[in-house]
Amino acid sequence: MFTNTYCPIVGGVSESVKRLKSRLQALGHQVLVVAPKMTGQPRHESDVIRVAAVQHFNGSDFSLPVPIPGQLYEAIETFDPDIVHSHHPFLLGDTAARTAETYGLPLVFTHHTLYEHYTHYVPGDSPRMQRFAVALSTEYTHLCDAVIAPSESIRDLLRRRGANPAVHVVPSGVDTQRFSQGDGAGFRRRYKIPAKAYVVGHVGRLANEKNLPFLTEAIVQLLRKQPETHFLVVGEGDARPAMQRAATEASVVERFHFTGKLHGQTLIDAYHGMNVFAFASHSETQGMVLVEAMAAGLPVAAIDAPGVREVVEQGRNGWLLPSDDAGALCEVLAGMSEKASREMLRQGALNTAQGFDEACCAARCLDVYREVIATENTTHQHVDTDAWGRVRGRLEAEWQLLCHRGRVLRLVFQDKPESDLLAPSKTPETFRK
Repeated sequence: MFTNTYCPIVGGVSESVKRLKSRLQALGHQVLVVAPKMTGQPRHESDVIRVAAVQHFNGSDFSLPVPIPGQLYEAIETFDPDIVHSHHPFLLGDTAARTAETYGLPLVFTHHTLYEHYTHYVPGDSPRMQRFAVALSTEYTHLCDAVIAPSESIRDLLRRRGANPAVHVVPSGVDTQRFSQGDGAGFRRRYKIPAKAYVVGHVGRLANEKNLPFLTEAIVQLLRKQPETHFLVVGEGDARPAMQRAATEASVVERFHFTGKLHGQTLIDAYHGMNVFAFASHSETQGMVLVEAMAAGLPVAAIDAPGVREVVEQGRNGWLLPSDDAGALCEVLAGMSEKASREMLRQGALNTAQGFDEACCAARCLDVYREVIATENTTHQHVDTDAWGRVRGRLEAEWQLLCHRGRVLRLVFQDKPESDLLAPSKTPETFRK
């Protein structure tokens, strides 16, 4: 598995990779993760290769990997994999494509992220950069034997954009049993939140793409309306100062509780310290925190968006709002302050979470692996074991990536409307030829 983000980074992709790896290993499979070196990473990781990386790229929490091919290929040859799984379409995603082509292995790619919502992290952010993000991730799918979409809406989006048609829906899993057990009362005492308070919670990176100004506006209205209500925010990021200012200006800042990043059982306890979960992001492919919240028995109020609508069902486990209407979200959350209203949705939330249990999701991912490996036996030519065979494979990999980047740039600089960018593209077979 190749990923640009991994522990100690806290985020959806990092958690997804870590949980899938652990579940596959529990089933008796061997997994090797290739990830960037990061400050604060675990000291001993027998199943992880760390590659050189530029720390805190562009002021973010992320590291920019700079792999050294020779050392990496030696480790991969020792591991002797059956399949390569890429979790990003660039950086170590390119290295994953090189590895698959060099050794004649099938390549699977999980489209975790709507990258066009994250271009503000790159210098020179512009509409063209967003087009580049769409083209890069879409065209990368054609280097792959199979693509995994975390939700039906992302699968449909990829198809509209002309991605590789071999798309399988496999959500990222959650250990639902573990998230069902937490000490909410103890967590409230620790953060001086009254035991009988109505607590609305949110978990995630406090970043621009999470639509937090809108969520803060709705919460401020709610706290003004209901003096006994508190807001519990788990996570850290650049949006935090603006949220605090808005709360201060509205004179409700003493009922905004920022915990920073939480991990392990402390994070689970935080979920259990909430009564409901509020979510406003439009940039999710699945929204794993929604499943975590539901596994803790929390009803969810969220904005109807890709990756969210597959989890939140109106009137069954929460409320799905059609648009960014702060007043409407405030009213929904106010209505959920009634215990009877929450209890009606609680069982639905628990039932929904069971469908996303990590054991079930890992089994579905294994099915994808088995399918592409079976196909690989007839469609791929394994690279010879001699030195020239390896060199030939690496040259072919570089040519494939060069052609891939050429197609991306052509799409970006054609100055065609967005509908043309999303038009169907060539098939994987054409690219291999």
